[in-house]
Amino acid sequence: MRLVWILAAVLPLAAAPVDLSLKRAVQLAVSPEGNAKVRLSGEALKQAESKSAQARGALLPDLSAAFAQQSATRNLAAMGLQLTVPIPGFHFPTFVGPFSTTDARVSATQSMFDFSSIRRFQASKAGVSAAKSESSGSAEQVAALVARAYLAAVKADADVEAAHANVTLSEAVLQQAENQKAAGTGTGIEVTRAKVQRANDRQRLLVAENVRRSAVLQVLRAVGLRLDTEVTLTDKLQYVPVDAMTIEQAKAQAVKGRPDLQAQQDREASARLLASATKLERLPTVAAFGDYGSSGTALNNSMPTRTVGISVRVPLFDGGRRDARRGESTSQYRSEKVKTNDLKEQIELDVRLALDALHSAEEQVKVSKEGLELAENELAQARRRYEAGVAIGVEVTDAQTRLERARDNQTQAIYSYNVGRLDLAQAMGAVRRMVE
Repeated sequence: MRLVWILAAVLPLAAAPVDLSLKRAVQLAVSPEGNAKVRLSGEALKQAESKSAQARGALLPDLSAAFAQQSATRNLAAMGLQLTVPIPGFHFPTFVGPFSTTDARVSATQSMFDFSSIRRFQASKAGVSAAKSESSGSAEQVAALVARAYLAAVKADADVEAAHANVTLSEAVLQQAENQKAAGTGTGIEVTRAKVQRANDRQRLLVAENVRRSAVLQVLRAVGLRLDTEVTLTDKLQYVPVDAMTIEQAKAQAVKGRPDLQAQQDREASARLLASATKLERLPTVAAFGDYGSSGTALNNSMPTRTVGISVRVPLFDGGRRDARRGESTSQYRSEKVKTNDLKEQIELDVRLALDALHSAEEQVKVSKEGLELAENELAQARRRYEAGVAIGVEVTDAQTRLERARDNQTQAIYSYNVGRLDLAQAMGAVRRMVE
């Protein structure tokens, strides 16, 4: 008992079981403590805001205070102060000191006209807007990742249920074959064939259960939960019809709702403003400066002094560095424009592919439903014929195999349909709205 207490104190406690729906999984993943990609995008936003604050600082007053007290000696001859004309009774010193000086002063500078710094501040605000859009885009990507992992997990659940149903059916067919043999209307080969089918179905069940465990681990990893958390997926794989939508409607919603497009447009605006800032570096800059303080040989005999002025800086020649920066920033702006246009074309492609895949999957669901009904009727008829002695067991086994295939086809069709819904939502930037 003492060993059990020691192990309980040393080993980490397992996470409590969790009932997890798709909506809850996405909410956990996109929370500030969720998926690592969401946390990194939050840090990127904070960095962009800090850079904007730095750019704004160039437009605000710069205040500083200083206090100095020193004791010094000076060699006047070394400073060129030497009296060569002799004066009776007076000897000009070459070494003075020590003497003390005290100075306490407040200094300030303020940029008055610096259009380049103004443009850089505007570009930094566009960078903050881009970081916010990228953060929203990261949340959309994480939501899509979690939704795909969740769909794969509920598909694995459906496969396990179908595998259990197949095993149950195999046992029923085996029992029927054994009953037919006992009644003298069946053969041993039919019993053996039914046992082989049951063994195959059991093996498929084991594979399906392993796939389900792997799929659940992928969900936990995507959400950001501990991998030893026991979860129960509350949603099931099902067909949910969607409203019809034209390509033009989907494109319009995608252009309006895609966070990555908004982020790219903000990056283009930031690059444009930075290019303008480098051009404005050619203009003169005006700044005001001043200081006020008290100076003297000590605090008790110091006197107030001040300095007030305006400085004008006119750039003339810097070795071509300014022209090089302007060429670089202009090229960066053109690159961002190309990226924006390319992303718009990619969005249209995503929308078209998603709509085509969704329509195809919807037709597959209808066909698979019909095929499942036919396979179930075929198996029922084959079993009745076999029980009546007008058919052999091969008909039952073949019908059983076709029924299992029809079940798999329906599961795959419904899964493809849900993936198509997810692809369309991701193409339009509406994954989080879809799962709510």
